[in-house]
Amino acid sequence: MYKDHITTRRQLSSDMYYKYEELYSRPFITPGSDIPENLLNLSHSFGYDCQRRENLQLLDDRTLIFIAGQLIILLDVSTKQQRYLRSCSGGGIGSIGVHPSKDHFAVAEKGNKPLLIVYEYPSLQAYRILRDGTERAFSSVNFNSDGSLLASLGSAPDYMLTVWNWRQEEVMLRCKAISQEVYRVSFSPYNPGLLTSSGSGHIKFWKMANTFTGLKLEGLIGHFGKTAATDIEGYIELPDGKVVSGSNWGNLLLWDGNAIKVELCSKGGQCCHAGVVKPFALEDGQLLTFGSDGVIRGWDFETIVTAEGSCGSSKFEVEPMNELVVGHHVCLSSIVKSSQPDSNVWFAQDSTGAIWKLDLSFKYTTPDPECLFSFHVGPIKGLDVSKKSHLMATTSLDRSVRVFDFLAKTELTCSRFSQGGTALHWAPPVVSQTGSLLVTGFEDGVVRLLELFDPKGVHSYKGGAQLRLKQAFKPHNAPVTAVAYECSGKILATGSSDRTVFFFTVGETYEPIGFVSVPGPVEVLEWSPHSHNDNRLLILCQSGHITEVPCPDPKALKLTKSYELLELPRRSFYFKSVKSRIKREDGIARRQAVKEKRQDEGKEITQEEEGEKKEEELPSIYIPDPPSPLHWGFYSKPGQFWLSMGGFDAGFLYHCKFSDNQDEDPDQRQDEPFDFLVIHNADDDSICSVTFSSNRQLMLCGMHSGSIRVYPLDPDDHSLTSMQAYWELSVHDSIYGHLRNICCSHDDHFVLTAGDDGNIFSFSLLPLEELQKTFQRKRATVPSPRVDLENEELAQDIDDPAANSLEMAKQKLEKDRLCREAERKKSDKRKKLSEIQDMFKKLLKENQELPGHIRLTPTELQLDPRFAELAEIEKAGKLKEVQDQMSWEEEHSRIALNKLQKWFNGSPESDVLTVFAIHTGHKVSTYNIPELSSVHIQQQCRSTESSGKETAQGERRKSKDQPVKGSSEIDEEDVPHTLVTHSSGVKLADRQIERLQKAAEKAKQAQAKIEKRKQEWDKLYAEKPKKNCEDPRDVQAICEAKENIGDLKLKTDKDFTVPKHLRMSADRKKAEIKDLEDNIREKQTEMNREIWALRDCKLHLVAKLQVQAQQLQRVQKLLPSHLHRHPPPLPTIRPEEIPDKRQRCSPAILDRYRVLREQRSQCTELKDPEVGLLKQLEEEVEGLEEAEEMGKYSSVAIEEEEEEEPTEEQEAQLSEENKQSKLLHIQDSILEKMERLVHQFDKEHLMCLNKVEKLEWMLKLGNLRQLTLFQELLLLKEVDKNEKTLQEKLNIRLKEENNLMSKLEESQEELELKHKDIAKVQEREKAVSKAFRASLGDDKKFEEYLFKVFKKKIKRIKKKERVGDEENENDSGEDFDDYENWDDDEEDWDTPEGEAAVEECPPDCDPKLFEHILQLRERRLDLEERLAEEKKSADVLERECDTLIKKLKSVQISRKAAEDDLEQVNREKQQQMNQLDVVVPLRLHQIEFDVNGPVPSDMSSALVLTRTELQRLQERVNQLEAEKRQQTEVYSQARQQYTRLVQERKDMSAEIQSLEKLCNQLMMRRFGREVDLEVLQTLSGNRMVEELKQQKLLQEAANAKEIKEWDIKVQKAREVLMRMTRSNTERLLCLNSLFEQKKELEQKLDARQKKIEKQLQDFSRQSDRNEVWRLQELVRKQAQQVEALSREISFLSRKGGHVLLSSHNQLPPLVPWTKPTVQTHTKEAGGLHSNKRDGKAWN
Repeated sequence: MYKDHITTRRQLSSDMYYKYEELYSRPFITPGSDIPENLLNLSHSFGYDCQRRENLQLLDDRTLIFIAGQLIILLDVSTKQQRYLRSCSGGGIGSIGVHPSKDHFAVAEKGNKPLLIVYEYPSLQAYRILRDGTERAFSSVNFNSDGSLLASLGSAPDYMLTVWNWRQEEVMLRCKAISQEVYRVSFSPYNPGLLTSSGSGHIKFWKMANTFTGLKLEGLIGHFGKTAATDIEGYIELPDGKVVSGSNWGNLLLWDGNAIKVELCSKGGQCCHAGVVKPFALEDGQLLTFGSDGVIRGWDFETIVTAEGSCGSSKFEVEPMNELVVGHHVCLSSIVKSSQPDSNVWFAQDSTGAIWKLDLSFKYTTPDPECLFSFHVGPIKGLDVSKKSHLMATTSLDRSVRVFDFLAKTELTCSRFSQGGTALHWAPPVVSQTGSLLVTGFEDGVVRLLELFDPKGVHSYKGGAQLRLKQAFKPHNAPVTAVAYECSGKILATGSSDRTVFFFTVGETYEPIGFVSVPGPVEVLEWSPHSHNDNRLLILCQSGHITEVPCPDPKALKLTKSYELLELPRRSFYFKSVKSRIKREDGIARRQAVKEKRQDEGKEITQEEEGEKKEEELPSIYIPDPPSPLHWGFYSKPGQFWLSMGGFDAGFLYHCKFSDNQDEDPDQRQDEPFDFLVIHNADDDSICSVTFSSNRQLMLCGMHSGSIRVYPLDPDDHSLTSMQAYWELSVHDSIYGHLRNICCSHDDHFVLTAGDDGNIFSFSLLPLEELQKTFQRKRATVPSPRVDLENEELAQDIDDPAANSLEMAKQKLEKDRLCREAERKKSDKRKKLSEIQDMFKKLLKENQELPGHIRLTPTELQLDPRFAELAEIEKAGKLKEVQDQMSWEEEHSRIALNKLQKWFNGSPESDVLTVFAIHTGHKVSTYNIPELSSVHIQQQCRSTESSGKETAQGERRKSKDQPVKGSSEIDEEDVPHTLVTHSSGVKLADRQIERLQKAAEKAKQAQAKIEKRKQEWDKLYAEKPKKNCEDPRDVQAICEAKENIGDLKLKTDKDFTVPKHLRMSADRKKAEIKDLEDNIREKQTEMNREIWALRDCKLHLVAKLQVQAQQLQRVQKLLPSHLHRHPPPLPTIRPEEIPDKRQRCSPAILDRYRVLREQRSQCTELKDPEVGLLKQLEEEVEGLEEAEEMGKYSSVAIEEEEEEEPTEEQEAQLSEENKQSKLLHIQDSILEKMERLVHQFDKEHLMCLNKVEKLEWMLKLGNLRQLTLFQELLLLKEVDKNEKTLQEKLNIRLKEENNLMSKLEESQEELELKHKDIAKVQEREKAVSKAFRASLGDDKKFEEYLFKVFKKKIKRIKKKERVGDEENENDSGEDFDDYENWDDDEEDWDTPEGEAAVEECPPDCDPKLFEHILQLRERRLDLEERLAEEKKSADVLERECDTLIKKLKSVQISRKAAEDDLEQVNREKQQQMNQLDVVVPLRLHQIEFDVNGPVPSDMSSALVLTRTELQRLQERVNQLEAEKRQQTEVYSQARQQYTRLVQERKDMSAEIQSLEKLCNQLMMRRFGREVDLEVLQTLSGNRMVEELKQQKLLQEAANAKEIKEWDIKVQKAREVLMRMTRSNTERLLCLNSLFEQKKELEQKLDARQKKIEKQLQDFSRQSDRNEVWRLQELVRKQAQQVEALSREISFLSRKGGHVLLSSHNQLPPLVPWTKPTVQTHTKEAGGLHSNKRDGKAWN
């Protein structure tokens, strides 16, 4: 199908080629310079990137092709000649692939949009160029089987898989492979439409499918399933479409589709290879594989194709047919076959640095593997050239040092060492005139001096040039990173990453001088050149620290205890990054230059250009952390040097010098360079190494990108001012081929480079023709050996990486010297102390010989008791110190002793005991029961903890279920009572007090009776079930039925639902296994006890038989010999029957061992040399133990037998005949008893053996059950992860549901409490109304008016919590605003027009009653406000409940979905568990097939049941029918009872209604209204009422007396009134006459006034004008007064105080304003009250 796709495209000519000369990358040369393009010409490649994947291909039977940096090398195997193709992009080469016909090969490059070029072979012309295949680099290319298609695979970031029609340079298909690293892609050789790719942790299978939209690439990722995921380095496609791939652990994976069918391993479960394995070919019916173990194996192809996994395992074991071991330290990574037909020759790539030629015919005549080429492995750490010849030496971490003749292009010699090489330096001629000495540093800190020589003429050496170890020493404890000779060749300096530099004197043997410590790992060592006056060493550290020290003088140094040269002066420099500042200043300078240029040209800068400049931000100052690494450095002048930095600071050469202030700490310094040079086109490409030609006219730089950069310089230009133009060529790999080593040959004709990619190149500075003319010789000169070289002994090497360095060795010597000195002093002290002790003992002896009266006492012998005290204190301190030092050893020994005691003297149950029968050969042994493992104990602890947690959770649940006290309870207030005036205390009579007490007692009894009745009713109502309540017995029965009935479908049914309590998890299965193990252990322990008891019985029996045998011997001594009967053989106790005594060790045994050892040491010849000391002791101990054991039990037997033996007196009394018959009887009875005892023991032994056999049968069943449980556990563990995830999801949903339920319940409870609070408020509101009616009493005079006052709605100020003084200050203003707004609500709050305001107490009304009514109104309004608030909060709670109900429904839906998912997982788990086989041992007679007819051959559909279970099911059918009948009868009875109860309820309701009606009639008849009978019963005599009654009588008597007195006074007042009336009448008459006179005078006055009006008319006009002016002035002053009052009012409303403004004069008083009263007949008190209200309103 894809061929049709090819033909539809345009056709390119088959003879079209590209010119290689126009394609390959050329060196970059600075424009305008006169540097020639062919400055450096490639001479040879000495390396091989052996760690690159598939870096070996075969073009023909003798030409190999591989990648080396930027080159493709075509190597002739026979002649070892090389041909080269350069990369066209200059970025490197990613992969190569060879056409099946070997006439083309593809080169996939690296770089930005790299090319894929197909070259023709052998012409090496560029045939086709494929573009846009990937973004950065190709990782793999491969042709299909017929060569028509090419597949390419890109690396990061796009990982693009492309299928090319390469002959037409067209893309057929393209698709992203995957988002991780891909190693390889290939076509199937059997199906051209299939591809396979593999890489990091994956394999993918591709198919070119023809869809309705065209040809597509469809990929399926491989699923590892139960097999661990692995990186797949290699694979091979099989003819049937399957794929065999390798793995990291060495087994093969057989893929069928996109899943692993089986994992192939070797016999016994061993891996096919050790390490990574790769299949690579199908040859002669076998699959060939190779691995990183250096072995090639052939496997039977048919066996692999038909492999199937065994039951319970995905592995398939297969044995290799053939095997070839290439080498023991070989790691094969790729292999290619020779192009010759029927050839078995293969070429293999070895990742350890070799190319092998292999013959895989697997015959007896097959030649051994041949190593064709050997190379370095990994980065080249050291490279240097001889100063006398064209020789080059290299070293790397592969532990080898190699010497090359780069003139002859050959490797001369190779030496291997115990550690990898890290530094190399060829000694200059001033050190070695022949140029034969090499100094090499290794990663263990060892420095080796190697001598190169030509062994011709030396008899003990054969072959070519060789390296000989001259001296080895270890100055460092870390890898040696730099080696340098002083200019005169007298001092050698070595630097290391351990931050030290060591100095040695140069001579026949190198002697250490000392070392200096530096702040960081040493990177470069640079001695000052001859031009400098002082001989100094520049030490450049990787951390950016530079230290300069003078050359140490060995003669001037003093010997110390250490090699460290502390007195050696030094100067320090710590590089500070300035790159960001340089770029910033450069940007500022460029802006300034543009601005000046504009100004010079007379142009003005527009606003747009100014805005663009502002948008271009200048680089910010940045200091890298951690600091950039230092790569290289060299002197320019004394005290000045150049530095090349990596990382952020790359792109510059920094000129630095040491500052004068050297007192600062080197780690705290911050030094900046004083000058710099820009390295063009190298902002991210640092200089890693620098070298100069011998005449300093060329500066050669090795770049981080793997390229060579050459700068022509002026001679003696140490300031590098002429460093401008340069020549650059990409050589090594641009990604990991950092060029860290570059050198010029001694004659400056060659340049040698070595990079981190393992490649080594030689370049000639002359063209090839001139080079051939210059060098007539074809080989370099190898130094001749020294005189008497073969007579010298080989130098001692340091092979141990842990060997002491020179400093450590010196410190050790010094420590040993100090120890010896201390030991010498100790011995001298001991000797002196011994002499003093001898002298003291002599004095003591002489003191004892003296008479007692002159003898000194011990106290007197003490010079001073404080000496003894000090000695004791010192002794206690030392003792404690020793105890502290030995505490660890003591604890260690104690634990070891406890373990030994536990092992040897543990419980006897841990020993295996075997009890043998006496007459039969039966034996029975105990079970070896191991102790409980720590895991087992931990599981028990976990189970205990889990039970404790469940208990705690239950308690928490209980505490949570307790009702919460409502927080919204309304504070109870006293119910308002009627207004009662308390009278003064009045004493009651004794009779009245007695009557009150009786009434109170009666009321108390009634109250108790009522309370008791309430409690009974509450109890009855509490027992009353709710409307939807169900019978608990029915609920329990339903739950029991649900648990027991379950799902009636079989477990094999797909829709079978596992009950929750029967769902199995890994933890439950572990608990089940633990219970089974505990049960097995318990049974074994119980049986062990019986066997031990049987052993004790046998010991007792043997002891008893021995006693009876002794009795028998005594009896037979008294009988004639012909009457003797042979006793039965006595049983013996075998060692297996007393294992508890086997390891016992007593003091007697130890003493015996000591005696035997002394005898053995004294005896020169042993009688039996084969019997050892311990064996002899063991035999004796067994005899002693057996005798001891028998003695223990024989004492008991002797006591029992003593009772039966006849005494001597009884024997003496018997006659001779009676005595003989008696003895015969005793003999017979003893023998019979012995036989009976033996028979009885054998019988008990046989019973015990039967029990053991039965237990063995049970244990076998238990083991089978345990095996099944383990299989189920493994299955459950696989499913447990997904189930746990779903369970956690379900738990989260349940938790959410529970939270919502609890919140909903709390909200409903709060809502219910709110409703109760609302009801309480309404009840209290009713109580307030009742109190109002009760306060009115029977007086209905002011009822209507007071009811209006009580029901009036008034504007109330809301109660606010006032916090702080500021709020208090604002209250008056707020109140004022509230009162201002009252006018808006006049219609709602004011009374109608014409009605009097209901705020004043009417006349003749009690003011206290009126005030009480106002208080009741306030309380009513408070209750109404509270009721409104409660209803509002209730509405909020109702809305919250509705929201919670909606959320709860959605959560319930999610929970149901999670339950369904979990149920599906449980079903799948049950189906998988159904696949497990359960072993049930049965006999044939136990099997019955419960059908009519013969037993079918296929019984897979049959249900297996035990006979007991079948009988139980049959009986259960009958039981269910009986239960069904019983339940039907119960239902009918319950139905009848329900009907009867409903009828009784109706009757009771009717009776209750009639009784209530009768009760109400009786109350109306007696009380005139319905009353509360409970209140009536609890009424008792009120002392206050009685006192008021008594006070009423007394007040009535006093009032009658007062009325009589007032009647007398009224009579007297009437008489006085009559007299006053007469007098007033006379006065009225006189007043009348005076009025008449007044009238006459007024008439006269009017007449006279008319006359005077005309006279005053002119005068009135002037006065009017004066009055108008006065009134205007008054109005102005009043306006000022109004304004002042307004300000004062405003001020007082804010501050609350009165302030009289001093700026205003006192104004004339205004006419007072009086508010008209509403009601003129109000009393004085009422009037005052009204005026107060009006005043408040005004204010």
